[in-house]
Order: sequence, then C-alpha cells, then structure tokens
Amino acid sequence: RPPQAVCVPAIHLHMTAATMQVSQKDFQKAQEQLKLLKKDPGNETKLKLYALFKQATEGPCNAPKPGMLDFVKKAKWDAWNSLGSLSQDDARQKYTDLVSSLVSAESASQKKEASPEEGRHDGYETLIVTTKNNITKIMFNRPDRKNAINHQMYREIIKALEEAGKNDSTIAVITGNGDYYSSGNDLSNFTNVQPGDMKKMAEDGAVLLRDFVGHFIDFPKPLIAVVNGPAIGICVTVLGLCDLVYASDRATFHSPFSQLGQSPEGCSSYLFPKLMGLAKASEMLLFNKKLTAAEACAQGLVTEVFPDSSFQKEVWARLEAYASLPKNSLAVSKQLLRSMEKEKLHAVNSRECEVLKERWLSDECINAIVSFFQKKSKL
Repeated sequence: RPPQAVCVPAIHLHMTAATMQVSQKDFQKAQEQLKLLKKDPGNETKLKLYALFKQATEGPCNAPKPGMLDFVKKAKWDAWNSLGSLSQDDARQKYTDLVSSLVSAESASQKKEASPEEGRHDGYETLIVTTKNNITKIMFNRPDRKNAINHQMYREIIKALEEAGKNDSTIAVITGNGDYYSSGNDLSNFTNVQPGDMKKMAEDGAVLLRDFVGHFIDFPKPLIAVVNGPAIGICVTVLGLCDLVYASDRATFHSPFSQLGQSPEGCSSYLFPKLMGLAKASEMLLFNKKLTAAEACAQGLVTEVFPDSSFQKEVWARLEAYASLPKNSLAVSKQLLRSMEKEKLHAVNSRECEVLKERWLSDECINAIVSFFQKKSKL
C-alpha cells in the first residue's frame, strides 16, 4: 500500500509587531508554496516540516507520547519533541528556509527534465527508463531518498522489466541515479501501517516481493547491474540473479537482515552460498558484514570493479559493445545457462517470502524497526 503522507496542518496566527508581521507573512507564504510542490519530499523531510510547524505555532512539544506501535504518530511526536526549546521565531525561520530549499530543488529538477532524454519511456515516477543503442536502462530515481525502494518503485521496476523483456533491446541494465545504487527497502513501507493492518501489510508485501524477485528470475535477456555506489538489502540480494555485476570501487554491499529482525530474500539464501561458499555467505546474510567492492568481487558477487573516476565511461563502452552482439543468440544462450535452475529459484523465492511474512509480524522485527528509527532520530 502506498506510503501515507504526513499531513502538515495550516493555520493562521495574528501578530502585531512589525517584525513579526514580516516573519509571519513569509511563514504563510511558505505554507502556500509547500502545497504547490509536485514531488513528494519524502517522509523524513515531511516530519521535519511537521515538527517545525508545530514548534513555530505551539512552542515546545506538549502532547502525550503515543504508543510504541503507533508508528506514524510516534514518528511525528519524536520529530517535534527533538526540537527541544527551539524558539518559535527560529522554528518559523527554519521552516521557511526548508520550504525554500525544496522549491529551489524542484525548480532545478523541472528545468533539467524540460529536455527529455532520448528514448525515454513514459509512465514512471520513481525510475528513469530509456532505450538507446539496443540497451534498455532502468535507473532508480529517488536520489533524495538514496534510491530506497517503496511500494510504487517495486511495481515500476516490475513494469520496466516486463517492457524490457519484450522490446527490441538486446540487453537490460539496472543502475542508480546519484551517489547510491540503492539503500534497499524503504522502511516507511512499515512505519505507515496501523497495528490492525499489520497482517494485511505482511501478506500484501510477501505477494509483491515474490512477484518482484520472480521477474528477475524469469527475465529473458542478459540483465546487467551497474552498481554506482552503496547497495543495501533487496538490491544486493537480487544481484545473484543478474548475469553480470559491474561495480564502482566506491560501492559497498550490505544486507543487514538480522539487524532489522528480518531474513534473506531475492534467492540469496540459495545463491549466495553457491557463489561465496557457506561461511562467507553466512557472514554477510546472518551477521550483517558489509563488503567492499573488491571483497564482493573476490567472493563472486561482483564480476568486475572499476575506478570510480572512469567507471561510467569504461562500463558503458563495454555495454554498447555487448549490445551489438546478435540478440537472439544472447537470449537463447542465457536461457540455457539459467533454465536448469529456474524451478529451484522460484521455490526458494516462495519459501523466503513465506518466512519474511512471518518475520514482519513478529515482535522481534517490529521492535528492531522501532529501535532503528529511534537511533536514526537521535543522529
């Protein structure tokens, strides 16, 4: 289910001092500008806006602390409470400055998008999908959220893989926009769920995840990951289902499942021991070890590592050469390489999703996620 927006209330205050009137005018203008933003600034930013608004209009947090499982109200309360004794004038200024920065960033983004990239596919909000030189490029495009994958992005990746599998391109490439490849599952997928809806969230999430991983298993053409920066969670585990993985030397690979009270997915419980050996896979999947690009390459998860300064140039020159090879020959050869494993991979995927569904409903997982957000709010 799509993340619920954190509502930012709008009220009008009456002040008499001339300096306050100017400040209040700017404050009210910022509230109006916020309503006109087309792009969702993300839950972290919305929480900051909410907290600053409450501090500016009501002063320090005076509301009772919500229950631990009321994730949305608790996140809002924590954000407001974290402002401490910040004055209302300072909160108003910070609120206005933050809205101004969001407006400027969106304006710059709109100018950049005024000239659409050649071969760009329509119908995507969280991805940039293009087909050029026989390559379909699927680029994660939530750089302000470190390309975290929310429910909408899961569905758009599924759609992009379906289109790329059927169009005239020879190969498909997955990469990230910005500094991160992807920070993995967007944990707001969990925090915007009411306690009574947890079971449905877990069931729907397991269905979506199984479908998502299934599209990687069944993808009919060569699928290449171009890992431009840090990779976390689900975007690491599905790398075992890609045919090649090229990484910048600044990329890292991290799957902190037990840290969040969860369990492996993306067929990693089967493929990682095959790629790395059981001991190295256990170190990563059980004990949260973060691998450098060089370590991931040495252990068989990454095909080749490139210096970050020349990464894009070297990799894309190579990919364009691959894309000039006979398309049908590549597709048939991939099927021969993968066909013996497909049934096994689908069975593993189904089992992993069943276990994850149970984990998501466990107190251990809920407490781990709550603890994660508490630590994050203190940073």
